Amino acid sequence: MIRKGLQWLCMVMVLAACLDLHAQVDLAPFVEEDGIRDIKISPTGEYYAVTLPLGDRTAVGIMRRADRTIAGSFRLPKNTHVADFWWANDERLVFGLAERFGSRDFPSATGELYGMNVDGGRAQLLVGWRVQGTQTGTRIQSGAKEEFVHAWPIDLLPDDPRNILVSVSPFTRDPVSRVDRMDVYTGRRTTVATVPVNRASFLTDHAGEVRFAVGARADNLSRLYYRDGRGADWQLINDERTSGRLESPVGFSGDDRKAYLRVSQPSGPDAIVELDVASGERRELLRDALVDPEIVYRPGTSTPVGVRYLGATPRLVFFDEASEDARLGRMFEKAFPGQVVRIASATRDASVKLLLATSDVDPGSFFTYDAPTKKADFALARRNQVDPERMAPMQGVSLPARDGLMLHGYLTRPASAAADRPLPLVVLPHGGPFGIFDDWAFDPDVQLLAQAGYAVLQLNFRGSGNYGRSFRQAGARQWGGTMQDDLTDATRWAIEQGHADPQRICIYGGSYGGYAALMGVAREPDLYRCAVGYVGVYDLPLMRSQDRRGGMWLRTWVDEWVGNDVQRLGETSPTRLAGRIRAPVLLVAGGEDEIAPVEHTRRMERALRGAGVPVETMYVDNEGHGFYKPENRRAYYTRLLAFLSTHLGGATAAE
Repeated sequence: MIRKGLQWLCMVMVLAACLDLHAQVDLAPFVEEDGIRDIKISPTGEYYAVTLPLGDRTAVGIMRRADRTIAGSFRLPKNTHVADFWWANDERLVFGLAERFGSRDFPSATGELYGMNVDGGRAQLLVGWRVQGTQTGTRIQSGAKEEFVHAWPIDLLPDDPRNILVSVSPFTRDPVSRVDRMDVYTGRRTTVATVPVNRASFLTDHAGEVRFAVGARADNLSRLYYRDGRGADWQLINDERTSGRLESPVGFSGDDRKAYLRVSQPSGPDAIVELDVASGERRELLRDALVDPEIVYRPGTSTPVGVRYLGATPRLVFFDEASEDARLGRMFEKAFPGQVVRIASATRDASVKLLLATSDVDPGSFFTYDAPTKKADFALARRNQVDPERMAPMQGVSLPARDGLMLHGYLTRPASAAADRPLPLVVLPHGGPFGIFDDWAFDPDVQLLAQAGYAVLQLNFRGSGNYGRSFRQAGARQWGGTMQDDLTDATRWAIEQGHADPQRICIYGGSYGGYAALMGVAREPDLYRCAVGYVGVYDLPLMRSQDRRGGMWLRTWVDEWVGNDVQRLGETSPTRLAGRIRAPVLLVAGGEDEIAPVEHTRRMERALRGAGVPVETMYVDNEGHGFYKPENRRAYYTRLLAFLSTHLGGATAAE
């Protein structure tokens, strides 16, 4: 009787495990935009400015901090979003407009700047192409002259409530940038600086003087210029053609005597270098052995005080560990253990700071920190429906590629999975590919897949950012080559380490990741059981011909980073390799995609069907390079989980 009872208990446990694996996934936390995108406190601390995603547009709201009532709001026109926003003075907000093309996760800036008072009054476009308004059919009001340029704030000029400095670049193939002083009420501009280099970005000192400019001509080789102040001649202080280095200015010391540069190295990650602007003397301040620095500024200022290293888990390092900045940073680390705390904004006197605390399992919450009382109070959550307790933690991993290059990434296993049990695995290569990288942060796709019972492997293959210039350059012209080998090596590593069930592995990605997914099943037909290509590019000669329609700099970039050998590009295009693919494929595309036009997916579908490969497709006419409307994301995730469940055995979406 006891033995039968034990047998029955074991059967129940096995059944329970199976039921858990096939339980349905609630999609709401991953598709519903129930929270805020961003929030910033006003210079006086009286208001919060908040952006809220509303499907195909963004709303901007001004909230009184004292009672959370709405002082003013504005809803942008259809297909218009907020890329970023700034308090220009105590009563006026300026925000950069964006459209959802060219980025999977966030809208891309259009170069238009819009202004609005806290009560919603005097709302108008200040600069940008949509000053044409009636010709484009938008409802954006404009008081500025028509000008086809891209503008972006570079200095808010805290002592000048009427004006800010903006960089301005014409929409030409090889633009020459300049700096204008812009009236935040009327949009009127006066040029204050021009530079002898194209496509420049600028850095001002604490007096609002433009002191640095870095840019490149059609050869895409970086040139860094410096001047002592307005009216002084520009001096070329770094030319990549001769130095072999990239140098970018990131800020000035509080007294403007020292400048801080981010400088690439012959190998390994970038360094932060201190430059004495009077003598020209340089001193290396910080450099990590593994990852690049992310600059950290003193709250409410443009003064760099340290860096954050985005390694296996983020790490904060200060220029002066005995400083008040370091003391404050360490205090926040203790107050929010296991989270990354960034100071999102601060009042003019820095007495109130708005903190954003995030982690791998939490998309983030905002807190207000009152310096006099040393008290932090919860303000708002980014996504209310995400329960961090139910999310799966990310684990940093390292492994050698077949040629010895060290690779780094993350493995996420379902929170309920046994540590020693191989799981069905989804390999998730990121998009880009160059300069983009996966880091320790909340990722809806990763968490969705973990909820469905899958382990997820993210790899920063060569060509990715965050590991130094040489690592990034190692990916040049390696579409379908060593970048793909890195993903194969990482997949095999996961099998060898006992993380993955070798019979249940799928590769899935978006944009370049979609290319890598299809190349994965073409080059390794015995390794993957299925592939998913989401808004991907699959025909490299087609991509090259489309990208080369831009300026000379873009043509140079395509030749150097993708390749100029059309025959080889064809040989590394999944559309030409469909005959090698045996695994079932799901292809997903948006009809309005301008980055990976839908023709790529249609060509891939035709090639797969012609080769007799099982292929499913999902085309959404009103989406672009990524799906953003909640109903479309829900439909996509439902289709994705159903496809993976068929081939790997994980959970499907709840109805």
